[in-house]
Amino acid sequence: MTDSIGQKTVTLFGGTGFVGRYVTQLLAHRGWRIIVASRHPDRALPLKTAGAVGQIVPVFADIRDEGSVAAAVAGADAVVNLVGILFEGGKQRFDTIHGDGAGRVARAAAAAGRFVQISAIGASADSPSAYARTKAAGEAAVRAAFPGASILRPSVIFGPEDGFFNLFAKLARNAPFLPLFGGGTTKFQPVYVRDVAAAIVACLEQDGTAGQTYELGGPRVYTLREIMQLTLQQTGRKKRLVPLSWGMAAFEAKLLGLLPKPPLTSDQVTQLKIDNVVGAGTRTLADLGITPTPAELILPSYLDRYRPGGRFGNSQVA
Repeated sequence: MTDSIGQKTVTLFGGTGFVGRYVTQLLAHRGWRIIVASRHPDRALPLKTAGAVGQIVPVFADIRDEGSVAAAVAGADAVVNLVGILFEGGKQRFDTIHGDGAGRVARAAAAAGRFVQISAIGASADSPSAYARTKAAGEAAVRAAFPGASILRPSVIFGPEDGFFNLFAKLARNAPFLPLFGGGTTKFQPVYVRDVAAAIVACLEQDGTAGQTYELGGPRVYTLREIMQLTLQQTGRKKRLVPLSWGMAAFEAKLLGLLPKPPLTSDQVTQLKIDNVVGAGTRTLADLGITPTPAELILPSYLDRYRPGGRFGNSQVA
């Protein structure tokens, strides 16, 4: 709903998450009115300082619930769905969140001018990974309900609050060695969280993005071994890199998967066997006018705290 002074409204599902916080800040800076739709709207309260009074409005919404989704998108000029999970637990299942939920949001957003769906590199109906299969199901549901949707498939996203480099940095601090699953040859193309946020905004504001799919990756491809080496370099740690077979990785994942918030699951081990890089011939950040940010420029700003003597350097809890 565009107001009397021309301000557009966007409903942002998952706006309180890692990526969502950056998207909210950027949209506020660009003058959008943002409805932050979340199961925990209280977590959006700190985001309100990123905009003017009344510019950022937290509301309750659960993408599993038709009524709350419809209420959250009512009158919006654009809708963004960032909701996703990395592991299953309780009522949070891959198919209900990634597949059914994405379709529900897209159907409710049919009256909006723009829709952006966040998927993932590797999304495929034929993938051996349940995560990737349900991401593909979500894309299909969104396309069926909102053919003009823009779909973004990021590689691993990094930034100060990430669960990627931070995880390896904690391992480098506390573990006797760093594991190289499958020998450490799997490839990744980490993309900076602010670049992902910029891509989302570009899809909302630029002409020619409707109905397109973009794969988002950083400027460099790394093997898992190189990721570990980079983490050790940035944290000033010296640890052995130990190759582990996929069988051993699967065994560890079964044990760790029993934890409430598992650092590794069986499905993630399946994903780790597949390269996570931008495909040849796909639309990328460059097609949105965005130059990807090198990880080496950003990592010191938040991994220095894991150096010996740093904020988390001598602590067992981060």
